[in-house]
Amino acid sequence: MARKLSMLAADWWDFTTLPDELLTDAARLKEKDMLQLSRDGFKVIFYDTLEDFYLAEALEYITAWKQATSDKPVGICGPIGPTEQLPLVARIVNELQMNLSNAHFWGMDEWYVNGKELDATHPISFEKADRDLCFNKMDKRYRIPDSNLHFPKADTKEYIRSWESGIRCAVMQGGQGDTKHWAFNDPFKREGKYRDAPPTPQEFRKLTTRVVDLHPITCMQNARTSAGGVVTGIPMQALTVGPVQTWIAEKVSIWHAGTHDNAFGQRLTAMMISKRIMDSSVPMSLLADHPNVQFNYFRGGIGVCETEMH
Repeated sequence: MARKLSMLAADWWDFTTLPDELLTDAARLKEKDMLQLSRDGFKVIFYDTLEDFYLAEALEYITAWKQATSDKPVGICGPIGPTEQLPLVARIVNELQMNLSNAHFWGMDEWYVNGKELDATHPISFEKADRDLCFNKMDKRYRIPDSNLHFPKADTKEYIRSWESGIRCAVMQGGQGDTKHWAFNDPFKREGKYRDAPPTPQEFRKLTTRVVDLHPITCMQNARTSAGGVVTGIPMQALTVGPVQTWIAEKVSIWHAGTHDNAFGQRLTAMMISKRIMDSSVPMSLLADHPNVQFNYFRGGIGVCETEMH
């Protein structure tokens, strides 16, 4: 039986092509049900305040970098979205006078425009955000050497090589987009060999760092979160870390503050990962096969899947 067409963008795969029963089951989940989704290899954690939430996210950077030595360098791969943890990271580093000479950081994605990565001086550049909100706020005596900062470029070879160079990635953080992606691992277009079915989980898992076309939902979301709704100011392509690099990371830690994906999305991906329901129309669901995944929720941001008229 043929899969449904997307309700949101008919030429694309996304979560609306899943069976209605699955979507309904996700929408029914209450807070207590979400907490019970934890299993071996998948942990669900709730935080009562935003202060605790973002501090916990910042401390994942610190915990990873504290393990770094000259012969055993350690890094973290981090997102833009959320960003509130980044100034906290810099403040903690400065306060503790941490020497980060052996620490590493990977940016997980960047916009792609006119055949190259967006210049790091552009207002919506992710590299610019990481530097402005975190690394440039660190005291020069402690900050990570620039050679240890790895941002994806149009020529992806050096970035990919950095993942294969023996640096241990202790954790890959991320947020969840409206397309249920991590980084810019969006669902595929519904064309060619994927007209009738999306890539299998096994096919999707083979994807490395690459240039991707962005689902229209992703463009709309980033216009909302980063550009005041001006969707024409958002690129339609991006560079993204791939599943290949994600499975190198020892842990994947996803942070749901309630400002990116909505109440339904926060439930759907947790349920699919918990029950090992993998479908690349919901890219985040493929993390069901990663050995160490943690979903972190701000309790006040999980919302409800009920009628609310505004």
